[in-house]
Amino acid sequence: MQLVMERVEQMADRLDDLAAKYSVSVEAVEVLREALRRGGGRQAQFSHRDLGGMGQWSAGGMTQVGDMFNVDLKDKVNALCTALSRQAEEVNGPPPVEEDSPKPWWPEGLGQPSSTGSQNGMHYACFPDARRVAVKQAEKVTLYDSGDHRISGVSQSQSTAQQLSLSSQNGIIRASDLPIARAKTPSP
Repeated sequence: MQLVMERVEQMADRLDDLAAKYSVSVEAVEVLREALRRGGGRQAQFSHRDLGGMGQWSAGGMTQVGDMFNVDLKDKVNALCTALSRQAEEVNGPPPVEEDSPKPWWPEGLGQPSSTGSQNGMHYACFPDARRVAVKQAEKVTLYDSGDHRISGVSQSQSTAQQLSLSSQNGIIRASDLPIARAKTPSP
């Protein structure tokens, strides 16, 4: 019982330290910790005023916050989620690998996506090394050439005309404005 109590106190101290380090409330850190628990330590969907309202995070580089142009807030949420994910791994070990994971829906040869997501039947996956963005709607996969755009965020419209907006160093662009690419990766 004593060991359990010590572990609880250590976790509370860690939450306090993270809250102070990232200038957010302990409640915001707890919201993220719970969201990460639900997401298996690799992703989180959350809503808290200190975190810009509704947002989501995925290990590997995708962070979205309600204030999508607030880069400092995105960086703060990303750093906080990464720290919490690492803490969870220290305590619980790495998340289990699913042996029966489904085959990826995007074309082969693109490598690992930096971020993936889905909403209302639309799926996306970003492949910065291959300079490609894959979008799947109604079982049709379209592959876009992201060219010189370094994709740092993705948002999907809530309207009936589903649009995928991409944040890059050049600002916001619509996926549909990018040229359609072939499945093969570009030559260096």
